Amino acid sequence: MKRHDILADDGTRIAVREIGSGPPLVLLHGFPQNHRCWLPVVPVLAATRRCILPDLRGYGDSDAPADDADHTVYSKRRMARDLVAVLDALGLDRADVAGHDRGARVAYRFALDHPDRLNRLAILEVIPTVAFWDAWSADLAQKAYHWNMLAQPAPFPERLIGADPTFWLDWTLSAWTLTRSLAPFDAEAMTSYRAQAADPERLTAMCADYRAGFHTDRGIDAADRAAGRKIAAPMLFLWAQHGFPASTGDPAAIWRDWADRVIDSPVPSGHFAMEEAPQKVAAALDAFFD
Repeated sequence: MKRHDILADDGTRIAVREIGSGPPLVLLHGFPQNHRCWLPVVPVLAATRRCILPDLRGYGDSDAPADDADHTVYSKRRMARDLVAVLDALGLDRADVAGHDRGARVAYRFALDHPDRLNRLAILEVIPTVAFWDAWSADLAQKAYHWNMLAQPAPFPERLIGADPTFWLDWTLSAWTLTRSLAPFDAEAMTSYRAQAADPERLTAMCADYRAGFHTDRGIDAADRAAGRKIAAPMLFLWAQHGFPASTGDPAAIWRDWADRVIDSPVPSGHFAMEEAPQKVAAALDAFFD
């Protein structure tokens, strides 16, 4: 797998891996992971495509710049510009994009802000940020407690998680799987995820990601919703039958208010669909991006 280090327009270094040849497909990871979460499905996708796997800013091997007072450094609008920089550096005018979790939030923001750079879009396991906050209920708050905790002012969540980051990481990953275990996760991926959680700089960046979600991203989403802006690209929505969007009622109906053309498909898994049900996810993405 080739590695590139690409500079965003603010100087942040974005680490990117790529494998395969053919039409470009960008795969964006989520929290609390990095590009390795896509490795179980890459063999199928890379057989006919140029798969491009960035580490989002603050995650994996990418730089983790300090947040600002307005929480824009880790906004999804800012991260979508990182993706523009990646495409420019690789000489690509357009690409297909798939995103899971936080990467899905970057992906749909990229679709709204840079529609001329996108062919097709696949969203895994999220609904729009503002819609998720609107759907908040007692049950959802219990399940997605981290949305409130990580968005608290620094250094509160960093100190709590930093006291035992491996316990926190293992608990979080296993709690969001269907089997409530770490069995779906590759050993090398787990080593990487644990090291990331134990790195104070990256832990702060992950919290900044959620602070941006609360303070910045939901407002940007709300403005787009009020203006009636929609995703024009064809969109596949993959949602885990035991994941977060499933707890909001009818997540596919929510996306149909945001995109003109939506195909939805449930996956029999917990939140980490690529690792829990790699064959089903790979087949769905392979068919959609054919």
